[in-house]
Parts: sequence; C-alpha cells; structure tokens
Amino acid sequence: MRLHSLPLLIAYIGYQLKEKRVNIFARVRKSRGEWKEKAVSRATLVRDLRKKLTRLKASSDQRCLDLEEEVHRLKSENQELKSIAGKTSVIQSPDVRVLCVLMAIRGIVSFRAVPRILGVHQLFGGFVLPIPHFTSVIHWSLRAGVAVFNTVACINGPWIAIIDCSIDIGTRKALVVLRISLEALREKQGAVGLADCECIGIKISTTWNGPLVSEALKEIFGTAGLPTAILKDGGTDLNKGVQLYRDTENTKHVVIIDDVGHVTANALKAEFSKQTAFLKFLDVVRKGAARIRQTDLAWLLPPKIRTKGRFQGITEVAEWARKTLNLMGGQGRAKDNSELSLLRRSFSGLAQLRSFLERFCGSCELGEKFLKLMKRSGLNQETYREAKAILLQMSENSIVRIRLLAWLEKHLSIHCRLGIGQRPLLVSSDVIESLFGKFKTVIQRNPQAELNRLIYLIPLLCGTHTKNDITLAIQNCSHQQMLNQIENTVPQTLRQQRHRVLDRRQKQVPNAGNLDLANTG
Repeated sequence: MRLHSLPLLIAYIGYQLKEKRVNIFARVRKSRGEWKEKAVSRATLVRDLRKKLTRLKASSDQRCLDLEEEVHRLKSENQELKSIAGKTSVIQSPDVRVLCVLMAIRGIVSFRAVPRILGVHQLFGGFVLPIPHFTSVIHWSLRAGVAVFNTVACINGPWIAIIDCSIDIGTRKALVVLRISLEALREKQGAVGLADCECIGIKISTTWNGPLVSEALKEIFGTAGLPTAILKDGGTDLNKGVQLYRDTENTKHVVIIDDVGHVTANALKAEFSKQTAFLKFLDVVRKGAARIRQTDLAWLLPPKIRTKGRFQGITEVAEWARKTLNLMGGQGRAKDNSELSLLRRSFSGLAQLRSFLERFCGSCELGEKFLKLMKRSGLNQETYREAKAILLQMSENSIVRIRLLAWLEKHLSIHCRLGIGQRPLLVSSDVIESLFGKFKTVIQRNPQAELNRLIYLIPLLCGTHTKNDITLAIQNCSHQQMLNQIENTVPQTLRQQRHRVLDRRQKQVPNAGNLDLANTG
C-alpha cells in the first residue's frame, strides 16, 4: 500500500467508526423509547388493576356487611316464626276437611262463609292452610253425613225413638227418627239435647199418611232395632202410622208416649180457643200492634201470634199481656200525648178483659211450670207428685187441669210397666223440634228453600262428633258413594227439574254470522 494513501485510510476508518457510533446511539435511543413506552403502558395497566382491585375489595366488604345483616334478619324472622308456630297450629290437608265440616255443623255458618272465615283468621297469623272452595265444604260435609248415617246399627240397652215430620219445605216433608237412651235423662240431670241423640232414620216424601209412616218405621227399625217406646206428637199421620206399624208387626209391647208439650197446647186450645173473651183479646192485640209498630212505642210490640201451633207459644203472649196491663195502670186519666195515653188508645179494650186475662195468664203460668218440670226432669214417682201439686192449683173445672192429670196418670202407668225403676221417662220431643230449627237455618240460605241433598247434614247435627270421627267418616265414604246414595234416596229438586227442562229446550243459535242462513246447511 502506498504511503500517501494512509491518511485516506485512516480517515475512512474514522468515518466508518463514526457511522457505527451514530448507528449504535440511534439504536439505543430507539430501544430506550420502546422501553419507555412499555414501562408507561405497564404502569398504566398496573395502576388500573390496582384501582380495580381496590374497588372490588370495597364492594366485597360491602357485600359481606349486607350478607351479615341479611343473616341477622333471617335469624330474627326464624325466631318469630318459631314463636308463632308454638302458639298456632299448622294444619295439614286432611285436617282442613275436618275443620271445615266442624265449622259448618257446630258453628251453623253457611258453606260460603267457611272459606271466608278461614281467610280472615289466616290474616291474623292463625292457621296456615290451603283455603278450599265452598263446594268442597259441602261435599265433605255430605260425605261425613252419609257415612255417619250408614253406621246405624242395633245397640244394647233400652232406648226411646222420637219421631216427627218436618214442616213443608218446598214441596216435601221429611220424616226423622231419633234414638235416645233411657239413661240419658238421668245422666244429664236436665233437659236432653241434640248431643244426647242419634239420627237413625230419614225419609223424604211429598206427603205423609198412616201407611207411608208405617212402611218407613218398618224399614228404620229393621236396621236400628226395636225401641222400648215411641215418643211422638199428636199428628194424625203419626198416630195412624205408629198404630198400623204396631198392628202389622205385632209389636204392641212397644209403648206410645204422647209429647207433653203438644198435650198441654191442645188442652189450652180446648179451654180457651172458642171463648169470646179470648177471641176479643187476640183482636185487640193484633190491632194494637199495628197502631204502635211505626211509633215510639214499638218496643212494646207483642210477640207474634202464630196461626199454626198458636197455643205452643201462647205463654209468651200471656206474659206480655200481664205486664202491659200493669203498665197501663188502673183508673185515672193519662196526660195528653203521653206514652201512657198512646198505649191506652192503641190497646183499647184490653183493660176490660182484665178478669179473663188473670185467669188465662194463671193457667198459662201453671202450665209453663208443669212443662219445665217434665222437660227438664222427665217423669217418675217424684216428679209425678210435684207435677200433680202444680196442676191442683188450677180450678177444678179447668179443662187444662183435667187433661194434664189424665196424661200424668196414663204415663205414670207406662213408666211402671216399663220396669225402669226410678229412671225418669222422657216425655218431651223438643229435641227434634230443635233439630228442625237448626236444619231450617241451613236450608233457608238457598235461593229456593226445599229439601235437597243437605238432608244428610241431620246425622251430623245429632250426637257429639270428634275430629277423629269426622276424619274416619270422610275416609269411609268416597265422593262417588255419596253421590250414588243421594241419587237413590233424595228425589230431584225443583231447581234440578227446572235446569233439566229449560236447558234441554233452549234454542241453539250460532255465536256470530247470518242468523237467517243458520239452518240452510
């Protein structure tokens, strides 16, 4: 290499070194820039993650606090529910049926009211149960009634059959037979009630006469056994039916007891019904009631005077007349426009009947004492003497005294013939009248009162049926069995006949379209 080219070489090498240094510096600056970008990006990411973590931690802490509060709240509610459960009963589905049936037969509320009462009770933290529809309550009650009625059988020990026909309900009447033990009156130490009775027979007919009553008694006593005595009122249909039954079935050893209430009412009727003073008294009472009904003296309205069975409630009218006479006072003029003046004008003529009313009220009062003794204590040697002492207080020519003394002698001989010692003999059929009255409150809730399938509630209204009895009765009678028995024993009601005829003859028309062309095909 030539020497003169050496500086050029050195310069070239220096230049190359300078270029390399510049490139190194450029790469370092570029790498440093990329590193700064990555560092900034990483720092931003870390900062965002830190903030997010802080937010999540705060949210988690708040959620933990909320969960702790919810746990405390649930624990307190659980304690409250436990305390409520200790005070109330949680009723399962089978018990709902029993509760509804008992509400209907013991509370004597309508079937529609039973679900409403349960709903109201549940609002106040009472029973926790499903609320049924009212038709379910009807079906459960009928199933229980049919099952109880089908369990009638013979019993040990002497018993009395109480028979009576209900009043006309719709177009039908019901013949009902109750069974009550001779021991019931002595054990009760008072008047017997529906809890002491058992319904052993129910028959429905449009009319009742001697042969129909006889056939019904033959069927009923064929299942329940033969009674020691038959207690009845003085109705001609029952008299003929019982007598025909005794003759045809050769059961003349079964004695007949005449209801003391009807005997007393008939005696009062025989003595007073045709007397002019009594007829005038009824006329004064009716006219006076009409005069004061819309006045300030309406509180003094007399008891309603019935047309049928008038003398069975005549004692209340006699008591009202006695008190009203005392209120009207004796002689002397009353102040104008006073209540006493209005009272005297309204019941003018009542004071002139004072002597008759004293005799009439006395007979009614003594008759009421006689009835209370017989109904509460029955008839035996002791009550016979007490009753006779009451009747002897009446005048000797009193028809009431003569008839009731004859009744006493006749039934005392029946008591001796039965050989029951000092056990009192039941002589009142008030218990079956009470049954009809309670059943009437159930029937009259219908739009058209008539004897229908609800007649099978009567067995449930008699006796004492516990929760277990109702549960067992519902289990032993299915819904289909109940429907079959009702179909075989209860005739079609007027409502069913109306629906059957009118629904069948109803003209079918299309819901829309040309009515003139409906039958053209």
